[in-house]
Amino acid sequence: MRFKPMEYISSLFRWIFSTVSVFCNKFTRPIFKWILRRTTGLCELQRICYCEPNGAPRILGVEDSLRKSKSNKIKTLLEFLDRAAVERRFSSEGSGKIVNNTVQTICSIKKIRPDVHQPFNRLFGECVSIIWGYYQLIHYIEDIKTTSYDATNQEHEKQLLELWNHLMPERKLECRVSNSWKDIGFQGDDPKTDFRGMGKLGLDNLCFFANNYKDVSRQVLSHSNHPQHGYSFAIVGINLTHLAYTLWKDHSAKTHVYNLCSQQLSVAGPTLLHFHRFYCYLFVEFDKLWLAEKPASIMEFGRIRNQFEKNIRLLLANRNCIFKLNIPVEHV
Repeated sequence: MRFKPMEYISSLFRWIFSTVSVFCNKFTRPIFKWILRRTTGLCELQRICYCEPNGAPRILGVEDSLRKSKSNKIKTLLEFLDRAAVERRFSSEGSGKIVNNTVQTICSIKKIRPDVHQPFNRLFGECVSIIWGYYQLIHYIEDIKTTSYDATNQEHEKQLLELWNHLMPERKLECRVSNSWKDIGFQGDDPKTDFRGMGKLGLDNLCFFANNYKDVSRQVLSHSNHPQHGYSFAIVGINLTHLAYTLWKDHSAKTHVYNLCSQQLSVAGPTLLHFHRFYCYLFVEFDKLWLAEKPASIMEFGRIRNQFEKNIRLLLANRNCIFKLNIPVEHV
């Protein structure tokens, strides 16, 4: 094997930089925090809540500060909040009590006087509600994803037929198992086999798009049936469910979700509605990219899909990111 000195030197510098960065983060961060606490009279959480802009910058800052805390009391608190999210206790009834107790606990640990720092109580409480509401929703989405499509379940079957009716209102489906399903982008005569990867979540997303954005979804469907540059509408839709799920699961979507929730008049954690709308945004934007690329065949799907994911992740990397569909919603 030939020795390459430049590659060796480059690797050495990367190792040194990485080591120094870790060292500085480990030892200088506590020092800076102590100096700022002494000079401002505010703890890090207070400085974030008061100084960071509303939305993802503030919420991500609070979450990062809590996760990096070395306080055993805060670590115990985080374990409680994570467990509450798994058990779905951030409901309309239970969320308020959990958030209030969390604020009181942090004030006690950080020696913050609630009567003096009333804005902190509200701002920090809003962050807690959105952060752990997000985690709770991910667990719920996971449950839907792992729920297999069941052809013996009347609700599942009803929802599948509604999908056809929303997309093909002028045309009646001849029978449940039919070659006609290919006209809306399924692979075979029975769509149930196409939901194996994403389970019920794939069907829920498609139905939400078709029901709540009727004109847009039918327009996208017509694009997918282009004689030269077409694609399989339903299959691509299920693939985009996987992308949406992945972006939420690996927390890339936090910027969008945190910014969106913080803009609401009544601040609360995200709901399944936010996930469905996020999916619809992806579908519309993917369709735009596909039409712009004018692929020669469906064989280019992998390339375009990878480019699309790269574009979306780049947008989400911006802490001010927020995805909005500038089209009317009919039944939301």
